[in-house]
Amino acid sequence: MDEFFNVYKTLEESCNSCKSNLIALSGGLDSTIIAYFLKDRKAKAVTVIAEDFISTDLTYCQIVSNEMRLDLSIFNARTEVILEAIEDTIKILKNFNDIEIRNSVVMYLAIKWAKDNGERSVITGDGADELFAGYKFLSNKPEEELEKEIKRICSVMHFPTHEIGRKLGINIESPFLNEAVIKLANETPTNFKVREESGKRHGKWILRKTFEHYIPKRIAWREKSPMQDGSGTAGLTSLFESVISEENFGEKKLTIEKADGVIIRSKESMYYYEIFRKLFGSPVDKQSEDICPYCKHYVGESRFCRMCGTFPI
Repeated sequence: MDEFFNVYKTLEESCNSCKSNLIALSGGLDSTIIAYFLKDRKAKAVTVIAEDFISTDLTYCQIVSNEMRLDLSIFNARTEVILEAIEDTIKILKNFNDIEIRNSVVMYLAIKWAKDNGERSVITGDGADELFAGYKFLSNKPEEELEKEIKRICSVMHFPTHEIGRKLGINIESPFLNEAVIKLANETPTNFKVREESGKRHGKWILRKTFEHYIPKRIAWREKSPMQDGSGTAGLTSLFESVISEENFGEKKLTIEKADGVIIRSKESMYYYEIFRKLFGSPVDKQSEDICPYCKHYVGESRFCRMCGTFPI
C-alpha cells in the first residue's frame, strides 16, 4: 500500500538525516525503528536501567542490539544516583510533576551519560506517541473523539528531553519531529493510527504494520511502556511510600498547605515539591484565576497542570 511505502520512505530520510551516532534506546517501537535505519552506520546506543527496581526494557534492548548490531551501553543507575539526578532534573524542568520527573530523569541520566562519555548528540524517539496515537489511553476511544484528542495532544506536546539536552550542552535529534514526518502524521487517517490487529486495538498501528517485517515482530507489536516502567523508575513511588512515614507526610502536607496554599497529593510529590520549593519558591500564581486547584499554578484553558501533574482539572 502507498501509505506503508510513504511511512517507510519518510522515516528513512528523516533518520538518515540525523548526524548523531548515539541512540537513546528503550527497546520499544520508536527507538527500534531508528536503530533499524541506522544499523549500517554501526550506531551506538545507551539504555538506562534502575539497578534497584524492576524494569522491562533490558531484554528488548538486548534483542535490538543483537538484531541491529548496535554497540549497546547499559547504564545501571543506583538509587542514590537517581535521587541526585532528580534534583538536577527538577532544576532544569522547573516543576514537581511526579510523572514527568519519573520519566524525564531517565533521559537526564542518558544525556548525562552521553556527555560524560564525550558524545555531543543523542537521537531520541520523541514525538511518535503524540503524532501516531501511541498512548494507551487513546486505544479505546471512539474515532470521532480520538481525532479531537490527538489534535489536542499535538497542540500542547512538549519534550523535556530537548530542555535537558540544551542545559547539558548535548544536541538532541528527534527524527519523528522532522517536518516531513509531522506532515505525514497529520495526513494519516485516524483509523490508521489506532486499529485492531489480531483481536486487539493498537496505537501507532501504521508504524507497527509498516515495520513488522523489518524489526523483530515482538517489538513491532510490543505494548507501549512508559520510560518509568521500562527503566524501572516507577519504583520510586513505592520507595517514597516506604521511607516516608504517614505521620511525617501528614504533618508536612498540612504545613505546606498552610504556608503556601499548595495541596500535596502523595509522598513522592512532597519529596519533589520540597526540592522545587528550595530552588524556585512557591508555584502559586496570585495574578490569575485560571489556576490548578492543587498547586495554584497558572494552567489557562488546559485540563492538565504541567507544574504538579494534576489531570483532569
